[in-house]
Amino acid sequence: MLDILSKSNINTILKDEHSFTILELKDEHFQEIVQGLIDLVPEYYIAPESVADVLTRLGKSAAAKKILDKTPTVKKIRSGDIGEIITSDYIDESTNYNVPIKKLRWKDHRNMAMRGDDILGIYINPSDQCVKFLKAEAKSYQSLSQSVLDSARSELDNDNGLPSPHALSFVIDRLRETGSIDLANKLEKVQLVDGINQDHVEHLLFTFTKTNSGTLQKNALETYSDNIKQTSISLRTNKHQELINQVYEGIINANS
Repeated sequence: MLDILSKSNINTILKDEHSFTILELKDEHFQEIVQGLIDLVPEYYIAPESVADVLTRLGKSAAAKKILDKTPTVKKIRSGDIGEIITSDYIDESTNYNVPIKKLRWKDHRNMAMRGDDILGIYINPSDQCVKFLKAEAKSYQSLSQSVLDSARSELDNDNGLPSPHALSFVIDRLRETGSIDLANKLEKVQLVDGINQDHVEHLLFTFTKTNSGTLQKNALETYSDNIKQTSISLRTNKHQELINQVYEGIINANS
C-alpha cells in the first residue's frame, strides 16, 4: 500500500453528503511514493504467481522479460495506468470498498487503454450481506481541463449512474476464473436477480495532476444534482511527469 494520506497535506470540503479532498503530496515523501509504485505497479499488469511460475521453470531472465512485455512504453498510457493504480490503492487502503480484480492484467495490448468503467469497488455489509458498489473514474494529466472533467462526469453518469452491465460481468467472469467463486456468485445474483439501484452505489472521481485543478473539480462537484453520493479527490505533485518517468524507469532497471 502507498499510504497516500499520511504522505500528503489534506484539505477537505463537504457539501451535503458529498466531499472534495485536495491531497498535496509532500516533497519529502516523493521518493517513497516512487519506490512504492516501482514495487506495486508490476502486479497490476501480471499476477505475482505467474511471474513466480516462469521464474521457477525458465529462470530470472524469462521472468523479467514477462514483466517488461506487459509494461507500457507509451507516455499517455503510462500516465493513465498510474492514475488508475493510485486510485485503486487509495480505494483499498482508505475506503470501505475493495477493488476485487486488477483489471489491467487483461488489457488487449500494453499500449492500449482499458475499456469500460475505470474501477469498480465492492463493499459487503457484514450484518446483512448487502452489496454496495463504488464506481470510480481515474484521470491523470499534468493539467486538468474542463473537457476531461466533463468526460469523467459522463462516464460516471452512464447507465443511470450504476455500474455498467458489461463492466460488472467482466469483474464477475475474472473472479470466477481466478477462483473467487463465492464473490462471483454473490455479485452475479445481485446483477441478475436482486437488481442494483442508486442507493447501492457511490461515485469517486480521482485526479492525479501537476497543476491546481481545485476550482474546476470543486465546481464540478457542486453542480452535481443527482442522488448518488459523490467523492472527489485531487492528488497533486509538481513532479507529476517525473514521478511517472521514474516509476517506469525503475521497473525497467529492476528487470534488465
